[in-house]
Amino acid sequence: MSAQSLRNFSPDAAARLARTIDCDAVAYLSNFENDPDAVGLLAEGRPLWGNPPEVLRRVRDPKLLAHVLRRRGVAAPEVSVEFRIPNPEARLDQDLTWLVKPFASGGGHRVRRWRPGTPVPRGSYLQEVIEGAPGSVVFVAAGGRAVPIGVSRLLIGEEAFGASGYRYCGNILVPGGEDDTVAHAACALAGAVSEEFGLVGVNGIDFVEKAGVPHALEVNPRWCASMELVERAYGLSVFGAHAAACSERVLPDFDLPRARRATRAAVGKAVIFAQRDVKVGDMRAWLTDGVRDVPHTGARIRSGRPVCTIFAEGRDAGACRAELVRRATRVYADLTAS
Repeated sequence: MSAQSLRNFSPDAAARLARTIDCDAVAYLSNFENDPDAVGLLAEGRPLWGNPPEVLRRVRDPKLLAHVLRRRGVAAPEVSVEFRIPNPEARLDQDLTWLVKPFASGGGHRVRRWRPGTPVPRGSYLQEVIEGAPGSVVFVAAGGRAVPIGVSRLLIGEEAFGASGYRYCGNILVPGGEDDTVAHAACALAGAVSEEFGLVGVNGIDFVEKAGVPHALEVNPRWCASMELVERAYGLSVFGAHAAACSERVLPDFDLPRARRATRAAVGKAVIFAQRDVKVGDMRAWLTDGVRDVPHTGARIRSGRPVCTIFAEGRDAGACRAELVRRATRVYADLTAS
């Protein structure tokens, strides 16, 4: 794809181009969930393997999601949408700290702390800050039911991987015996969201764990980055499960607690971002060392852009993260200033 094509990319343009391709069914990835109209265009006249536009509009509504979850007794942060347009009548709890988040969010881009009294950008809302450990649960849904397939710790804004702020930079699936209480509650959360919103296929929920309780931040109603770790750790064909759930409303025969108990190591991935403008050298050695998404030799990568993805294992989450950091350090050592 040319640089000009990338500059002109939009979900609508991609959906229109995809309509010229003959296929038996269509599916979408991030961030099509933020453009239900494009999803509707993509699926026009052919089977859709994924959540339809009407489901996306509801489950991606942060105010509705928080209201529904709290009604069911599920922890969720406070949300305010009244500040999208300056409103002198709007009031916020002054005892809370708030984030500014885009409605069309993804990967933590443009998420930041809100300074009281400053305007909220168009297309954004306010969400209460929950101090705790970020995590996620991924699951397969159909018919108002959910089968959880993975619970992970999220790596967010970590300097060791060239990230900052609230930017997503990886996941770690931990084995049974770690985070068991959180995993159980996260699985219940997946069931509640699936039942309330009628989700189908593979989905994910980002949360922050505080005192053992996951506070649901947002739903990602499509394929999520941690699902390749599920395949590595548990041997489940995630896309196969997605296709069966969407086309036949059949859920996988998968027991996550049992799979976690049978896994002896934590399995993790990290996205490596350039810490400065760099040039890629000879990357052939990377292909044998748990590195994927390897750029071409000689490629120039601007500061802040992704370089590659690394994978690692460890006896527990801490050891796995340490190994990811070690491998990230080796990657950075092989890059030269552009």
